[in-house]
Parts: sequence; C-alpha cells; structure tokens
Amino acid sequence: STQSTWGNQLSTCFREHLSKMKLVVVLALLLCVSVNALYSSNSPVVQLSGQNFQKTVIDSDALWLVEFYAPWCGHCKNLAPEWEKAAKALKGIIRVAAIDTDADPSVGSQYGVKGFPTIKFFGADKKKPTDYQGGRTASAIADFATGEAKRIVQQRLSGKASGSSSASSGSGSGSKKGSSKSDVIDLTSANFDEQVLKSQDQWLVEFYAPWCGHCKNLAPEWEQAATKLKGEVKVAKVDATVDSDLAQRYGVSGFPTIKLFPAGPKKGKPMDYQGARDASAISSWALEQLERAGVPAVVSQLTDKQVLEERCGGEKATLCVITFLPHIIDETAAQRKRRLDVLQELASANRKGPFAFLWSEGGAQFELEEKLALGFGYPALVVLNMQKNRYVVMKGVFEKPAVQKFLDGVLSGKEKTAELKQLPSINKTKPWDGKDAPKEELNEDL
Repeated sequence: STQSTWGNQLSTCFREHLSKMKLVVVLALLLCVSVNALYSSNSPVVQLSGQNFQKTVIDSDALWLVEFYAPWCGHCKNLAPEWEKAAKALKGIIRVAAIDTDADPSVGSQYGVKGFPTIKFFGADKKKPTDYQGGRTASAIADFATGEAKRIVQQRLSGKASGSSSASSGSGSGSKKGSSKSDVIDLTSANFDEQVLKSQDQWLVEFYAPWCGHCKNLAPEWEQAATKLKGEVKVAKVDATVDSDLAQRYGVSGFPTIKLFPAGPKKGKPMDYQGARDASAISSWALEQLERAGVPAVVSQLTDKQVLEERCGGEKATLCVITFLPHIIDETAAQRKRRLDVLQELASANRKGPFAFLWSEGGAQFELEEKLALGFGYPALVVLNMQKNRYVVMKGVFEKPAVQKFLDGVLSGKEKTAELKQLPSINKTKPWDGKDAPKEELNEDL
C-alpha cells in the first residue's frame, strides 16, 4: 500500500508538472506572437498575408500603400508608430497595410523585396507598384501617397490611360513608352557646353545612371515636366556613367541629381533641385526661377502648324490663348507692341496656369478665323482646347483686366464653349520684323 501511495503521489506531481509545462509553452507562444506582430488587431494598419494579398490588394480598385517588414527588423520597429499615424491620416483615402515577409516570403520575393522595411504604392497598375524612397515620418509618407493619388486623378481627367507611375526603362529619365519622340534633350560631353553653357535659355538637367531605381521612377515625371515646360525651359538628361567627366565637373555623387542652369550668361554654379520628384513640383519650381530672373513669359507668333503643335498640341493639357491682332497696315508698329505688351503681362501673370499664349496677324490664318466665327474685327481673342476640340471666344474690349476676367471665367467653367469639329490647316507665314508696314504696301492698300 505504501508503494501505491508513492505511485499516486508521483503520478499527481507529474501531471501537475506537465500542466505547468503546457502553460509555459502556451505563454511562450503568445509572447512570440506579441513580439512578432508589429501591429495589433485594432491597429489602423491592415494586416495582409500571402492568402489574402491577391484578393485584397491586387484585385481591388482601392489604392494601397504596403509595408513589407520582418518582425526582427529594428528599422521596421522604429517605423511602426509613424506607419500607424500615416494610416490614420490616410483613412478613407488610401489604404495602408503591412505584411510580415518572414511569415509570407513568397509575396516579398514576387515584388523584389530584399531589405526591410520596403514600402510600395499599388496604384492604377497593380502589377507595377511604385517604390517609396522618402523620409520615414508620417507626414512624408502621407505626402507621397496623396501625391500618387493626385497624379492618378490628373491622368484620368486628361483622358490618359491609367497606369503605374513607375518606369521600367533602363535608360534613365526621358524615354516615352511607345513613342520615339521625347521632349527631353540628350546631352553628352560633346554637346553640353555648346547647347547649355553658350545659350541664354534656362536648362534643367538630370544626371542619372541606367541602373538607378530612383531614376527609373523619375522617368515619366521628367518627361511630363519636359512637355509642360516646352518653350519656356529646356529639360535634359546626362548619362553620368557614360559622361562621367560632366558628373565630376558638377560634383554629382548620387542619382538622380537635378541641376538648374539659369537663363542668361552661365556664370557661377548651377542650382540644385531638392524638391519633390513629380512633374508638377519640378515644373513649378523651374518657372519660379524664371520669374525670379525676370525672364518674360513666352508669347509665340502663330507662323505655322509646328508652333501650334509645340505650344498647345500633343499630350499637353493646355488651353491655347490665340489673339488675332489688326494687320500691320491697319496700325503702327508701336500700337502692335503695346498690344503684345498686354499679352506678355497676361502670360507672365498666368505662367503657372494651363495657358499657352499665341498671336496671329489678322487675315494670316483666315480659315482658322472663319472656323472660329471671328467676324467682328480685331483684336479678337479665343481660347482653344485642342485635346477636346472646344473653343470659346472673348466678347469685350481688349484690355488686361477684361482679358484676365475672361480667362478666369474659362477656368471656372463660366464661359460657354463651342465645338470645333475639325482644326483647319495652318498657313505658313513670315514672323513679324517689328517694323511698320512698308510704304509700298500702304500705297497698294490706298
């Protein structure tokens, strides 16, 4: 009976010990889970996995900002509170998520994730997410995400096919996908001094490397900026791996590096661009530098079809402001210059807007005037949208305040537009020489 009692006691002790061991294992597992999970179940950050990634992110119409992390990663732990702040700020606008790539390595490898944390924006083209390379603060992250969203909205409004803003081209910035024509100028050691340093134009130059991921991401934005700035600022690129002497000359140590060579004589060092890497920010900054330098806005004479296409056609979301001035026989050179001064002032005041300013001599583009129903005399001013084939004619006196009010009305939608079914051919004419009409022309007219 003594042995039976000892056996029962040992059995009871073993069961108690086993029960305690199970409790320790469970607590250890719970502790492991709590350590590995950077975000709690009530976090504003959406938890993703390999099982739900395709359906939740790729197959949805929503915009997603996704962090690929590893639970042991110190940088990921430091990012976590900022990531949650960004998720709260972007709630209802952009979905912010995280995926543990230790638990689901296949998702990370699918998108080339090699370091942690890696942040990708899944926008219009979910197959080609955009890498985030900015600061690791909630503010910087939110600014990037809303910038990407705004870009998608602008693309849809302009009628462009939606697609990722990332670029897969290996040649750096300035290559238009599906088109051999680019507004970005290629510079090399052989032509740099002649084209840039000896010109009076303002130049915005990107130094890039073909293997640079940031350069590839910049490429479509650089192309858009070049198109937007065409006629005002020359936008170019230099392959710093080929023309390394140029990169060394200007102290380029990272890619992409953007430098501005101001209008006028190229004296002193160029300015470094440190702003956001999107077309809107780049073009706005470049135009600000023109204003600071006192460079007047461009008002082009409509002398042929090429002028019209360059200023208002192609992919430009531009409203073309065309002013038809009296024939030089009907006014003096001084009178015409005063009218052109008004246009110059208007162009400068609206430099950052969607307008391109042109002028033509009355009767030089008779077919265009006829299509636009301009039969009431000169000056006559019309705003033409070549992308939508719509136009609106100004009714009123040709004075700066009246014209500005009209342009504001066009932007606000107050001015009623008409359809231009077909753009007529543009005549090739001689540029005005700035002088009064020759006496023989005046005599013929008499």
